[in-house]
Amino acid sequence: MIPTARTTDTEQEQRTHRAILPPYAVILHNDDDHDMDYVVEALRKSVSELSEDEAFRIMMEAHRNGTAVVIVCPLEQAELYRDRLRSFGLGATVEKA
Repeated sequence: MIPTARTTDTEQEQRTHRAILPPYAVILHNDDDHDMDYVVEALRKSVSELSEDEAFRIMMEAHRNGTAVVIVCPLEQAELYRDRLRSFGLGATVEKA
């Protein structure tokens, strides 16, 4: 029974955390001006948590669908990642998740 109580506590903590710091998605827009390797490298330099495979998957999703979610995080961090991506000349926006 203890794992259930702990799970409930963790879920409550997550709800509280989301209420205090609501999640925002950083959206990468398709880029016709830069080659794919450049976009993958810009993603990795802008969001250091991304592996090369994750960055490649995000780039391909944006290429195929027009946009892709890069990361979901609190607003201030999302704005930082958006600005970093833009500094590489990439289209990026922030939306409430």
